[in-house]
Amino acid sequence: MEVERRWEDLGMDCLASIFSKLDLEDLTLSVPFVCKPWLEASMDVQCWRVLNLRDIDLMPWSGFSARFKQAYSAKRFSFAGFMKNLIDRSRGSAVELAFPSERFASLQELEYASTNCSKLKVLGLPNMFQQEDKHLPGFIRRWKDLEFLTMGRKPSSFVEMVEQIGLHCKNFKGLSLSGTVVDDEDAFAIVEHLPKLRHLVVRGCPLSKRQLLLILDGCRELEVVDVSNCTGFVADDEIKKAASFVKEFKCEGAKMEEDYMDLYDDVYWGMPCL
Repeated sequence: MEVERRWEDLGMDCLASIFSKLDLEDLTLSVPFVCKPWLEASMDVQCWRVLNLRDIDLMPWSGFSARFKQAYSAKRFSFAGFMKNLIDRSRGSAVELAFPSERFASLQELEYASTNCSKLKVLGLPNMFQQEDKHLPGFIRRWKDLEFLTMGRKPSSFVEMVEQIGLHCKNFKGLSLSGTVVDDEDAFAIVEHLPKLRHLVVRGCPLSKRQLLLILDGCRELEVVDVSNCTGFVADDEIKKAASFVKEFKCEGAKMEEDYMDLYDDVYWGMPCL
């Protein structure tokens, strides 16, 4: 007679390994409420090594926030409290942390992450108010194992951040920006402090041909460069020759700024009057 096998009878290590593949929404709202063995297994640190907070709508009015308050009998949902709880569960083992991209973070939230997630290898920075993002270089130097950094809006302290990465993050290999201006000072900083950079993503950024050529000439270990949909250059023969050593060079949609403005004018003036 075949004996029926039950999920809850699996060993804790096995359950924890399976749960570590789930997203944070399942780990917080589903798994802990199935049974006590699942709750215990979900508390294992390996379940909390990847903290991607961008996969969940964490606004106070979101469906996730409502379900969270109901599940935990909470009067209100606090992002800061939620984030700290997840970091506490990782007990210093988190290697990936991505802040939500749709909200601004406080200094206290970033301070807590830098103090309690010292082993991060992948970091998705939050947006911060300009008067506060000057503190970012001080946080960056604490993540000595950092390898990949992504951000949306470029902080005013970007150059200082890159300098700190070059000084303290010896295994750093990947930088990603999107939709933000990359000027001469930024390009010089990347070349000076990150000459061994392997991955560079600046999709949709205003970027001149001079700045792109400077980076390509100064970072000779680049393997992936994504400058698709950038404004300020077209991928002519000179650029393609300069990028010939790069294994994966993406430049689709790159255009001169005047081409972008012409497109804008066509769309704007072609709109019907209301």
